[in-house]
Amino acid sequence: MIPHPPGGAFAHPVTTGIIIATLAVLAVSGLAILGIARSGRAKPEFRRELWLRWASWCVLLPLMLGPVLLGREWTIAAVTVLSLLCYREYARATGLFRERLLSLIIVLGILAVNFAALDNWYGFFTALWPLTACLLAVSTIPLDRPAGYIQRTALAILAFMLFGAGLAHLGFMANDPGYRPLVLLLLTAVALNDVAAFTCGKLIGGPKLLPATSPNKTISGSLGAVAVTTSLVALVGAAIFRGTPLANPVWLVAMGALVSIAGQAGDLLLSSIKRDLGIKDMGTVLPGHGGVLDRFNSLLLVAPAIFHLVHYFLGFGLGAASRVITG
Repeated sequence: MIPHPPGGAFAHPVTTGIIIATLAVLAVSGLAILGIARSGRAKPEFRRELWLRWASWCVLLPLMLGPVLLGREWTIAAVTVLSLLCYREYARATGLFRERLLSLIIVLGILAVNFAALDNWYGFFTALWPLTACLLAVSTIPLDRPAGYIQRTALAILAFMLFGAGLAHLGFMANDPGYRPLVLLLLTAVALNDVAAFTCGKLIGGPKLLPATSPNKTISGSLGAVAVTTSLVALVGAAIFRGTPLANPVWLVAMGALVSIAGQAGDLLLSSIKRDLGIKDMGTVLPGHGGVLDRFNSLLLVAPAIFHLVHYFLGFGLGAASRVITG
């Protein structure tokens, strides 16, 4: 169980610090964009792009951080909505929405795995991934349509793996009384990881990382993101996990590197899907960012990776009541 002081949402100093730092960064970036706009040095299209991104963050941050502060149920509900929105974009982009039976099973699977998180029923939570995968594999066989079976089944299983089983780990973390600082750290660290990769890549330049998959990413940007994110996670993690086996500097550095590498892998995974489909973004709902999936792709792999690392050492929600609904 993650150590936590008694009290409300802001009882842990790390929670307070992350919220204050996030608001400060948002305010400073707004002033910086205003300065760029007034200087007249940047092109109108670039200034508009900056304002769109900033405005989107003004909307996104309360939607991301608010549920975490409000409590366990709100956090799991927000993860459920995020999962469904991500699947909607994926299904429309890949054409999987035409497979109504598979889509129904995926949606029900997403709802079921998040219900298991809400119930704090770890056994059911872990069993749903293989059970749903098996159900997706056999569900369309009675339709006697062998043509396209591999493609539609693979698309469906990948969808549940990413948007159901993967993202639900973020919600299950909320069963631990000390979840807030860790979840807030993950949300802010993956965002910083993207910014660090972009900034280091622009400042240093050099060879492309995977030019066919993501033409704008560089090796220097990737390594810079690992250095920045690892440092942040290790530093903040030391305050979160003080007095536990995870407070060991070796494990803190490993956790930080895992956040950065898994975050970049999630981004490249989505880039591979988009390049295969021949599209730039998965949606247009977030001006300056693309779709919901374009913005939150890093969490797809970060959430399960960090969940199981922390669970191995400390467990999640061991001090909380299990099967709170079904028990």
